[in-house]
Amino acid sequence: MTQPVSPPRDDIPKLSSQAEPSPWRAVVARADVRTLSLLGVLAALILIGGITKPDEFLDTRNLQLVLTQASVIGVVTVGMTFVITSGGIDLSVGAIVALASVWATTVATQDFGFMGVLFTAVLVGVGCGLVNGVLIAYGAMVPFIATLAMLASARGLALQITDGNTQVVTIDGILDLGERDSYILGIPPLVLMFAFVTIIGWLVLNRTTFGRRTVAVGGNAEATRLAGIDVRRQRLYLYLLSGLCCGIAAFMLIILSGSGQNTNGNLYELDAIAAAIIGGTLLSGGRGTIVGSVLGVLIFTTITNIFALNNLQSDVQQIAKGAIIVAAVLVQRRTANTT
Repeated sequence: MTQPVSPPRDDIPKLSSQAEPSPWRAVVARADVRTLSLLGVLAALILIGGITKPDEFLDTRNLQLVLTQASVIGVVTVGMTFVITSGGIDLSVGAIVALASVWATTVATQDFGFMGVLFTAVLVGVGCGLVNGVLIAYGAMVPFIATLAMLASARGLALQITDGNTQVVTIDGILDLGERDSYILGIPPLVLMFAFVTIIGWLVLNRTTFGRRTVAVGGNAEATRLAGIDVRRQRLYLYLLSGLCCGIAAFMLIILSGSGQNTNGNLYELDAIAAAIIGGTLLSGGRGTIVGSVLGVLIFTTITNIFALNNLQSDVQQIAKGAIIVAAVLVQRRTANTT
């Protein structure tokens, strides 16, 4: 006799579905590994600095200096992270910082006081970002070419404004922010500004529709367009955001140096791109991490400080940075091939 076949029971759990990992958990796990790896590298650098120059490196003033120097380029890197996540690139950030800083420190601008300098720096940054965005989004120019043209133009205009001279800031409200008396609980105001920009950047990239659209454009622009998203407008907004960050960074640099110079922001574009890449942002677009970019900035700034304290030549420092960038890109490619 054949045994009767019992109907399937819905109360029996399916082992296959339980064993199947969630794609979201896999992404989080990879992100955690990258973050922990960067924290490990930063901890190792701090250990090296503490061993080689314990008195100088671990001094409170030196640590405050490291964080302050990281703050300016860090704000630029936040904007760069959004651009690279979308599959773009911005080679003009350093030149925009220079132009914004010198335009905001002219005698005519300083006559309007603290807010006049701040408003001018931000306005110049956003204006340059608008030009980049229009050329790339609506002029169909390659981001590399458009931002390279802005780099040359902004540097040239900054030199023309200053005539090669340093423009000294005379506004007490700005100069006071660079003094130790303005520190809040031992934290420099520039570090607090950097922290604020970082938090806002993280929230926008990870918790808003704007951030999801940025990732989507970088992952597959054509599919994003077919989904009903205006890709050109999104790219315009991203370069506006990058310009805004440059304007804020220019104002921070004015506070830090108490002046405006056409040489400000030199090689900021390379440092920002490198920090974003080693932080885990894909150069091809589709993935970005603000936390990783910030850790990348801190790593590079710490390396620079250790080299300076040990009186090592700058060319060795650049070689070390180059090696880190190459290693980060190779790790990204290996990770992409295994996922």
